[in-house]
Amino acid sequence: MASAQTASRGTTEEMLAARPWLKSYPPTVPAELDEASFGTLVELFRNATRSFADRPAYESFGKRITYGEFAGAAEAVASWLQAQGLRKGDRVAIMMPNVLAYPAALFGVLLGGYTVVNVNPLYTPRELTHQLNDAGVRMLFVLENFAHVVEEALPNLKLDAVVVVSPGDLMGFKGKIVNFVSRHVKKAVRPFSLPRTMTFASVLAAGRSRKVQPVAVAPDDIAFLQYTGGTTGVAKGAILTHRNVAANVTQLATWLNGWVSTDGEERHVMVVALPLYHIFALTVCCMMMLRIGACGLLIANPRDIPGFIKTLKSTRFTMMCGVNTLYNAIANNPDAKGIDFSAMVLSLAGGMATQAAVAKRWRDLTDKPIVEGYGLSETSPVVCANRLDIEEFTGTIGFPLPSTEVAIRAPDNGDVPHGEVGELCVRGPQVMAGYWHRPDETAKVMTEDGFFRTGDLAVMGDDGSVRIVDRMKDMVLVSGFNVYPNEVEDVLVRHPKVLEAAVIGLPDEHSGEAVAAYVVRRDESLTEDELRAYARENLTAYKVPRHVVFRESLPKTNVGKVLRRELRDQVIGAKRAEGA
Repeated sequence: MASAQTASRGTTEEMLAARPWLKSYPPTVPAELDEASFGTLVELFRNATRSFADRPAYESFGKRITYGEFAGAAEAVASWLQAQGLRKGDRVAIMMPNVLAYPAALFGVLLGGYTVVNVNPLYTPRELTHQLNDAGVRMLFVLENFAHVVEEALPNLKLDAVVVVSPGDLMGFKGKIVNFVSRHVKKAVRPFSLPRTMTFASVLAAGRSRKVQPVAVAPDDIAFLQYTGGTTGVAKGAILTHRNVAANVTQLATWLNGWVSTDGEERHVMVVALPLYHIFALTVCCMMMLRIGACGLLIANPRDIPGFIKTLKSTRFTMMCGVNTLYNAIANNPDAKGIDFSAMVLSLAGGMATQAAVAKRWRDLTDKPIVEGYGLSETSPVVCANRLDIEEFTGTIGFPLPSTEVAIRAPDNGDVPHGEVGELCVRGPQVMAGYWHRPDETAKVMTEDGFFRTGDLAVMGDDGSVRIVDRMKDMVLVSGFNVYPNEVEDVLVRHPKVLEAAVIGLPDEHSGEAVAAYVVRRDESLTEDELRAYARENLTAYKVPRHVVFRESLPKTNVGKVLRRELRDQVIGAKRAEGA
């Protein structure tokens, strides 16, 4: 779908007029990349494990494994899967948080020529059933902590086998301690009974008894069915080919190389707090780090902020990826002042809008700015990124990556002038091949000239930088005026007594919709009148929340993204129940 971008661009002047962001590129970053160089993720894996065999590849619960050990485990998984009679292209699901077995299982599936279906381990049986059946999954790798969910869903699934993983797998003797604590101290494993199961340890043992058979994996083969969060409807599987993801890795490496060496000489450690089943962490923290020979510091439970901070205090790290809520939680914890951030060269943010107040807190804590980027599951994911040499948070998502085109378009598909709001549309080699078995849904999001409609409202500056205004479906219409929740939330969280805020629109008989703010307080003395007065100082009247509700927490994804739609459903459902 993205092949149209390879057409002739015309003169340099015409190119700069059509793509003004190129003027902001550093001299080392080209406008276009050689698409023949993207290759496959299998080639990426082979090159990394061969070049960095003795380096640490991953660390979990204080235990490190080398690239060589990681490669051996992945090949054993691939060999075992081949012995089960799977055919090239068959789907294999992985349902785990960030533990050492995750990347081994992930690349084992890819080495065998199969397709990975990443599964959120917090799914309910209903959600799990939908995703696995929709993808036609034959094998499932699941951490034992979530095996009881699989047991409940199993009668409605069509699995050949289930592989049960423990958090201590690949850790040697230390793994026994980790497993004991998980099972008997934290009591994190509920009883379960699953037929046709294998342990991950037995899979490795069986796989190592035979050599993995080489499989011809091509760039257009499907690497992932990456399911969207389903916050706007039924979850759909974005088809990501090896070429899509490998292209994005090359784009990121090229962009990074403008400021940070990517030749493998520097020993980087990436804090992998976002779950690897999420596309942001999958590409940036896993695939990209393989490319530069970095070590991934796996955080199994980033919601345990005290435990997370304790890990950061004991480890020298150079890079970190996170979302707004994660950076906010760390910056607001007094123990974070004991973390040594001196080696950190990069704090990346994506997944949701980063609020200026959070960026300031992070800058004050670390003396480093948050570098924000933007992407989606359908774009493998990164579309835009800020320059890495910024001194302060910019409030934009930066510039389109090399070989990426963006357009800000009106509903009639015409481009809007710079500075005006329109829908962000993307064309490039990282754009998905479509939605799995949903040609009708694919047609809705692809334009005739090959652009993907993101559903995000954005503005492009004269320099080509892009600023996200909000999700189209989250916009609130007050008496004909557009209110963007991101803007209102950004104002509210600047109040020193506010920890988090989410803004939605509620039906109103006078104005069509009314702005409603749901707020988690940092200071319990905060009142509705105080917060509304603060909002009036910073927002025009129709944007000021008519309703202010204080809550203990906000509904979020496992990545920490606030679910406005779920919040709205909760509120409207409660109001209907009251009316009944």
